[in-house]
Amino acid sequence: MALTKVIGNGLGTLGDGTANDTKIVFDGNAQDFHIGLDDSSDSLTIGLGSALGTTSHMVFDANGHITKPLQSAFMVRSNQTQANFTTGSYVTVNFHAERFDQNSDFDNTNMVFTAPVTGKYQFNVLITPLEMDSAANYFQVIFDASNVVLQAGLVDSDTVLNSDSLYFMFAGSSLIDMDAGDTCKIRVLQSGGTAQSDLGDGSATFSGYLVC
Repeated sequence: MALTKVIGNGLGTLGDGTANDTKIVFDGNAQDFHIGLDDSSDSLTIGLGSALGTTSHMVFDANGHITKPLQSAFMVRSNQTQANFTTGSYVTVNFHAERFDQNSDFDNTNMVFTAPVTGKYQFNVLITPLEMDSAANYFQVIFDASNVVLQAGLVDSDTVLNSDSLYFMFAGSSLIDMDAGDTCKIRVLQSGGTAQSDLGDGSATFSGYLVC
């Protein structure tokens, strides 16, 4: 690697124009970071450690696309039926199947997302309950987060539904402020009526990502 320094105007050049990786390493006391050119992919990379491309935090490709390989982002879905869920109390929706979980922040055992850092998180949910009882008072879907509980969907069942529905779709989204360690999960409530509603295989999805 060649380093050319132009003293007059303070500009500098790293590399000599040949096909090799070029980088600057910030040698810290406890941790190193690097900024470098990955010549094989023609991308500018900012990452952890001294080796280029091993733990990339931000990658700029030659066309201007920016990716963040470790940025918190997930998408999960139901793959088991929650049959005849309880009425009169909130029930946590099961999302056992992970389509992706980029920073491993979603726990598909406890069905909860945990914020890795303090920030603003975008969440989206799509739920299609089956066999909803028209005699129920209402059916509600919520984002149950540590700092706030927000509504994702609500229907007045005994007014809207003329008969028990084969399916009914709820879709909601919200930008939620979270502290590091805060959690968010999806819960549903059927008020009144018969415990006959199901959440079938593939009838619910939950996704989210760190915005800023």
